[in-house]
Amino acid sequence: MAKPMSASKLVEILREEGLTVHEVRNWRRHNRNTKGPWGPINGVMIHHTATSGTQASVDICYNGYAALPGPLCHGVIDKKGHVHLVGNGRANHAGSGDSDVLRAVVNESKLPPDNEADTDGNSRFYGFECVNLGNGRDPWPEAQLEAIEKAAAAICRHYGWSERSVIGHKEWQPGKPDPRGFTMDGMRRRIAQRLKGGGGGGGGKPDPKPEPRPRHEPFPGAGFFHIGQRSSIITAMGKRLVAEGCSHYEVGPGPNWSEADRRSYAAWQRKLGFSGKDADGIPGKISWDRLKVPDSGK
Repeated sequence: MAKPMSASKLVEILREEGLTVHEVRNWRRHNRNTKGPWGPINGVMIHHTATSGTQASVDICYNGYAALPGPLCHGVIDKKGHVHLVGNGRANHAGSGDSDVLRAVVNESKLPPDNEADTDGNSRFYGFECVNLGNGRDPWPEAQLEAIEKAAAAICRHYGWSERSVIGHKEWQPGKPDPRGFTMDGMRRRIAQRLKGGGGGGGGKPDPKPEPRPRHEPFPGAGFFHIGQRSSIITAMGKRLVAEGCSHYEVGPGPNWSEADRRSYAAWQRKLGFSGKDADGIPGKISWDRLKVPDSGK
């Protein structure tokens, strides 16, 4: 589970991604933390404002309204592609959504239909409201789409997430239409390309002469790790745990999932700062990606 980043770190990573960032009023201490938890963080959610005009959109997202106090997101992305930060902490943007969708985001797997509203999303997602009427006719300038791509990629890059950690509000809560005017699958493709070292479209260019990237074993899912499982992936994982000083092996490691593997992986989770159920020794996506298990060829 990922911890929320500081306000300063959020500004830093957005600007490093090439974004113009405006800090709005008292945004660094503006949140709804008294009403519920903020974190652990699992992803990024994209919305449209259903408003027009930058200043009016920023004001309503900062202040909210009587039935829904602000902040209504963390950042507002205007049509020029500028990001206006309006909140730092819990924000009233996601509402209740589908626990199966959250599970897919955590596992970075294909999203199921959102047919329930049984899970608090305000504690789990960074939210960006994008200035657009959401009527299917209001245009989405390329500068704005690129800024959405960059903002989401910046957060994914910080946490070591893939593009599958980015969803639309309409993919989270039944009945929500936003964002309307572009597809989230298309936006995720742009984000994936940017995370690989190039722009996702319309202005992003690959870095010249990119260095070859090391090949690491993709996360096979938490259900992969159970008694009776045999795989060279488990051997490769165990060798990395030994290298990280987290070994509880008396012999091995080997290809059969064992209690020694679980205890060694729990030591790795604790080394990363996880505790309780998050350090139970069953690999999760974040800790697995940080372990950088070499590709086993399977």
